[in-house]
Amino acid sequence: MTADMPVQAGERKFVDLALDEVESDGSFSGYASLFGAVDLAKDVVERGAFSKALRERGAKGIRMLYQHDPACPIGTWTELREDHRGLFVRGRLATGVARAREVHALMRVGALDGLSIGFRTVRARRDAATGIRRILEADLWEISVVTFPMLPGARIGTVKGGMKRLPTVREFESWLTRDAGLSRSDARMVIAKGFASLIRQREAAMGTKQSLAEIIRQATRLIDPKGHMQ
Repeated sequence: MTADMPVQAGERKFVDLALDEVESDGSFSGYASLFGAVDLAKDVVERGAFSKALRERGAKGIRMLYQHDPACPIGTWTELREDHRGLFVRGRLATGVARAREVHALMRVGALDGLSIGFRTVRARRDAATGIRRILEADLWEISVVTFPMLPGARIGTVKGGMKRLPTVREFESWLTRDAGLSRSDARMVIAKGFASLIRQREAAMGTKQSLAEIIRQATRLIDPKGHMQ
């Protein structure tokens, strides 16, 4: 049994980051929220919760802050979108600003490893049996780089600006499921059959503007041009 919840005032939700590498220009990407994941406050954000805010505000209308401080903007979000996994974010720290340079340095050494969304709950339902609140619509206005995470599980997946090393098998599986939209079992099939092809294509594409996601999709098509796993 569920019950409708009243509109909430401003709230914050935290997620972990795993920063394998942050580019020298301050670019990074990852997930600010994971759909269906229960956080430490027993809240779950449902898929589609941010769609209205993203449509109305766009990436430029949602601020990148430090520790939720409106007096500390540290960069801009260049891409925000919902996918099957959660709220994907891509942004760049404003390294010409002293505080952003400090954040950049701390992120690169792993001392700063959290994201947090600032939002207002518009629609939600509470499950009486479990006590879990399901957030159906959230008015998102900012995403901050923060110190303490609340939702373990969301992870940085790629960094804008080009890879300086080949991905590990684990990283490759993560990119396949997120960027190429494959199931985990299909991703493992691609790894088993097509990782060598990806490496050859990646090396051939060095110095071009071809994205890693496109290289992954090409590698997937090499296994089966019709898009079916053998």
